[in-house]
Amino acid sequence: MDCISRRDMLAAIAARGLLMAASVVISQTVDGVAQPSVRLTATPIYEQNPGTLLEVSMTQSAVTSRTIAVEHVKIESGKKFEEVRRALEETIPKLNPGVGEFLRKGDQERAKAEEEHGPKLSIFLERDHGALLKIAEGTRNARQYEIGNQLTATKMTRHQLAAALYAPLRVVIYEDADGRGIFEYDKPSSLFAQYGDERVTEVGRYLDRTLEVVLLRAAK
Repeated sequence: MDCISRRDMLAAIAARGLLMAASVVISQTVDGVAQPSVRLTATPIYEQNPGTLLEVSMTQSAVTSRTIAVEHVKIESGKKFEEVRRALEETIPKLNPGVGEFLRKGDQERAKAEEEHGPKLSIFLERDHGALLKIAEGTRNARQYEIGNQLTATKMTRHQLAAALYAPLRVVIYEDADGRGIFEYDKPSSLFAQYGDERVTEVGRYLDRTLEVVLLRAAK
């Protein structure tokens, strides 16, 4: 059985004007043994030649974009960076991994207890951006925190899964030229309002208040 080279096959496809917008899988069979496939793009077509199978499957993709209005918040503390950072970590506990476990199990009783008695916010993750500046000009004081509440997040994602993009929230604290601690973050309700779902935006407003309270407490 004759074997058609990959180069010849690709050239034949290009010559026939098939390279447009789909997924193509070319499989070669030589002496009864399947050879590795090659992927490229082309319009839908199915064609079978001796020793060579050309299979083309269309894939649909769409990209959309839009501009949204986001309210940015800045809280300037009169205290030094390290004092503010320490106060923040004393105010907001680190995430309890057990919460995610009982949420995944659908444990309604424990979820209710967590909502009534657990922390309103937790620190999911901390990144030391200032330390990375050693590569540039020397270290600085700058930390990024992921802050949120897994149970609160489900109150939004049950209505709009895309809201998971902003759960948890991100807050940065850095030092200014005088060494004071500065918080910056995007106001939650302005992020979640883009989904046009009042049930989600309402939770965003709750997060506005809750996050502001803990950051102001740390900054004072």
